Amino acid sequence: MPRPSDLLAPTASVNREQREARNGHRGAAILLTGLPAAGKSTLAQALHAELFERGVQSVVLDGDGLRVGLNRDLGFSERDRQENIRRASELAALLVENGQIVILAMIAPLVELRSLFAQRLGEDYREVWCSASLVVCEQRDPKGHYARARRGDLPGFTGVSAPYEPPVSASLVLDTGAQSVDACLDRLLTWLGECAVLSTP
Repeated sequence: MPRPSDLLAPTASVNREQREARNGHRGAAILLTGLPAAGKSTLAQALHAELFERGVQSVVLDGDGLRVGLNRDLGFSERDRQENIRRASELAALLVENGQIVILAMIAPLVELRSLFAQRLGEDYREVWCSASLVVCEQRDPKGHYARARRGDLPGFTGVSAPYEPPVSASLVLDTGAQSVDACLDRLLTWLGECAVLSTP
């Protein structure tokens, strides 16, 4: 088997600048982070649908979806959590390089884990905190995970038996605990225009 240092990525026949010019927008990676049931996946899908209607090239990488596919061999140990984020960041980087707006809906509970995205994606990375209180998230509990975690059936569950570290310098904070999905989506779209990911009318 060749060593990683012996491998050379092929030169692309179509470069990023060409794709972005064709698409009419930049490639970017947007992490929607927050507690379980904070509304990350719902907001990610709402954003994806709106971008699709606008003809914008985007893709959603959802934490649950990745864990039943690409990352199904990973558990929730510290090492596995890091590998989960590492793989997601590599996939996101590949898609961004191909001109996509990548919407990552992942808990990514620790500052250290989110820094892996920042290190890999650089200036293409933006962090959005879906800020909903633990009380609100437990009241929602659409999958019943909080209830199971309280019973001790889900060890290492973020927010109950494992920590969630709020972002200290998020690019955008959305009050997903109090505001509607539509209100959060409107703010998110406005912000994407302000930071020049999307062109403004």
